[in-house]
Amino acid sequence: MDLSLLIENLTNPALLFFVLGVLAVFLKSDLEIPKTSSSFISLYLLFSIGFRGGQELAHSELSTSVVTAVLTGILSAIIIPIATFFILKKKLGIPNAGAVAAAYGSVSAVTFVTTVAFLEAHNIEFGGHMIAIMAMMEAPSIIMGVLLVKIFSKNQEVEMSLGKLLKHSLVSGSVLLIVGSLVIGFVATEQQAEGIRPFTTELFKGFLAVFLLDMGITSGKKLSGLWKNGLSPILFAIITPLFNGSLMAVFSSFFLDSVGDRLLITILAASASYIAVPAAMRISVPKANPGLYIPMALAVTFPVNITIGIPIYYQIIQMCC
Repeated sequence: MDLSLLIENLTNPALLFFVLGVLAVFLKSDLEIPKTSSSFISLYLLFSIGFRGGQELAHSELSTSVVTAVLTGILSAIIIPIATFFILKKKLGIPNAGAVAAAYGSVSAVTFVTTVAFLEAHNIEFGGHMIAIMAMMEAPSIIMGVLLVKIFSKNQEVEMSLGKLLKHSLVSGSVLLIVGSLVIGFVATEQQAEGIRPFTTELFKGFLAVFLLDMGITSGKKLSGLWKNGLSPILFAIITPLFNGSLMAVFSSFFLDSVGDRLLITILAASASYIAVPAAMRISVPKANPGLYIPMALAVTFPVNITIGIPIYYQIIQMCC
């Protein structure tokens, strides 16, 4: 692996703000981002990436590779939860295994946005359809996680019908905003988009840095509680993204030519949800322990992906070109 790429990624200002947030927790600092500000910034990031993706999609052609990428994303959101569930069900129990399975089959919008920033920093283009794929991977993984719990539980562990669960997944705030922004960006003309370009592009990296600072603070707080569950969940949260991402980085070479598209679908396969899935699991599988699956996704898998994961996947993709 090219160590210079890894060092460059680790010295990225946005990533260093994430480290600063984690450090602040360990130093017991009172540093924090107001909740309202954090919510606004997360909405902004989703809006920006969705709108810009819609603009890109408006200039893209529907090709075989695009259709294949969409199908691959949906299939990975089904296969990864199944594999995860059977690996963990004896160790963690049925409800926890189902929740973790849903989290790792789903995606992290913030990891996706961070990867977009990496691509833009290296002037690597990507297709707007990748944002649509990200949105499409939320619901299947959540449904699979709940379905597996329902099938393998001797007692009634699920408290929501699959119809309501599907509706909940599709209208969740993050999915609705990014899909809505994608559609708006798609129908807007270039002249109309130019009017808000300073907001959608020039402010993006600054807001991302502040948001990663907040994510660092949140991750630091969650990490301490994860140790109570032993070493196995932590090892799983480290190994799983690297395995899934590396496998997708190689597999994507068979149907995608764009390096940017390959890296994005790879990070989608490698990432884990800590926003949409917890919201669904709290309602549908209340016996699952959020003190387990949220820290696994947020405090371990998220930093693994944005620090060493992205450069590793990028190197594999370049080797397989």
